[in-house]
Amino acid sequence: MRLPQIRMESQFAQIQINQTSGTLTMEQPHATVSIQQPKAEISIETTPSTLTIDQTKAWEDMNLMNILRRTEKNAQEGHQALLEGIGRRAEQGQQLMEIEHNGNPLKEQAIVNGNRPEKSLGITFIPSNFAVQIHYEPAKVSIEARAKQPIIDIKANQPIIQYERGDVSIGMKQYAQLNIDFVNLFDIDG
Repeated sequence: MRLPQIRMESQFAQIQINQTSGTLTMEQPHATVSIQQPKAEISIETTPSTLTIDQTKAWEDMNLMNILRRTEKNAQEGHQALLEGIGRRAEQGQQLMEIEHNGNPLKEQAIVNGNRPEKSLGITFIPSNFAVQIHYEPAKVSIEARAKQPIIDIKANQPIIQYERGDVSIGMKQYAQLNIDFVNLFDIDG
């Protein structure tokens, strides 16, 4: 007996996806840096040293003095001798006024006034110790330094970014299909 048959063949649909990946590149440039260091300011002030040597006393000790100083010294010595002479005479006059008191003032005064004191000989051309006066004032140095701050200029550079988008394409690789076939069909009429 022959049975009628229906034969079906189907084919599923297939989707095709094509993908292109995106690309990203990044580059970071170095920062631009500028550094300047100004020179420090230095000021130096000096007061020169002074050396003073005074030989006046040494020259006077050697009897080699300035004419003005010699005149002044002679005037002082003369004035001193005058005062001593006045004092001696006043004292001797006082002794003579009081002659009635003990002693013999005339004889004593005659001996003192008649004999001058002997002059002593000595070396007078050698100056005395520490006759030369020395005074030294050292130099004074004042140093002033002013440091300058560095001048720093920094410029940050932006990163360089490049991006290419990816792509996705979707399509049909195979469409769905259904084939129907009838086998052993016969007519009902006959």
